[in-house]
Amino acid sequence: MSRRATAIATLLLLLAAGCAPTRSGSLGPAPTAPAPTSVGPTSTGPTTVAPTGTVVRPPARTTTAPAAPTTGSAGRSRAATLILQLWYVRDGRLAPTRRSRPATVATSRLALTELAAGPTRAEADAGLVTLLPDGAEVSGIDSGTARVRLAAAADPAVTRLRQAQVVYTLTQFPTVARVAFGAAPPADRADYADLLPPVVVTAPTIGERVTSPVTVTGTADVFEATVTVRLLDAAGRQLATAFTTATCGTGCRGGYRIVIGYRLDREQPGTVEAYEVSAADGSRTKLVAVPVVLTPAG
Repeated sequence: MSRRATAIATLLLLLAAGCAPTRSGSLGPAPTAPAPTSVGPTSTGPTTVAPTGTVVRPPARTTTAPAAPTTGSAGRSRAATLILQLWYVRDGRLAPTRRSRPATVATSRLALTELAAGPTRAEADAGLVTLLPDGAEVSGIDSGTARVRLAAAADPAVTRLRQAQVVYTLTQFPTVARVAFGAAPPADRADYADLLPPVVVTAPTIGERVTSPVTVTGTADVFEATVTVRLLDAAGRQLATAFTTATCGTGCRGGYRIVIGYRLDREQPGTVEAYEVSAADGSRTKLVAVPVVLTPAG
């Protein structure tokens, strides 16, 4: 074949190759796995199968910050409660009791309102009173110090008892360590410790329904730190008695806790007594009586 014929043949082959379809052309969309069947949000953790066969999935993770809980509520079904310890006065000394109230962020304000409102009928019958006047107000809390506006009484002793009520009540909250009244230096519980009776019962409280066994707690400054507790029925008969040792005693105050059981076949009023047994004659001294409601033992 001549050179001219060879060139013409080569040119024809190149033109034919340029017109052929390319092998790297589109093959359509890439195949994808079928979307999973899902009920509710996608699980981010292991799946737990309940005994009934119901599939229980943990909540899906979300980038949205959860809403802050509403103050005073636990979910939407029931309101949360706040247990307040209130310190009233009995026979010129401090005496504690408790209240259950709807939760609030203004705990100090609520506590002072409850103090000023005074004891319940049962508490008043047991000798509790309040010396706190209406209008006592927390003006601010800063670095553990609550500043309280409190009117002074004509009698300095009454003013001091008022202040003690406020100090012991407000310092139950973790944000309050001391209380300042006006321009006076802040005070804490130690500044009013002499206004406590030798034996204090913090639980149970006046009018509380209890059942066997009863847990009795409190503080005491008694001889050899020994605290005796007994339970009386509606007729004043002794149902049970026991004693324990406080964490400190004879010149210092310590905490105590004692569990005491009883037997009854019907509900009735009763009394929890806590006291010191006299080393001189064995009599009951420094006695604190807490009227309660005794429910039948199981």
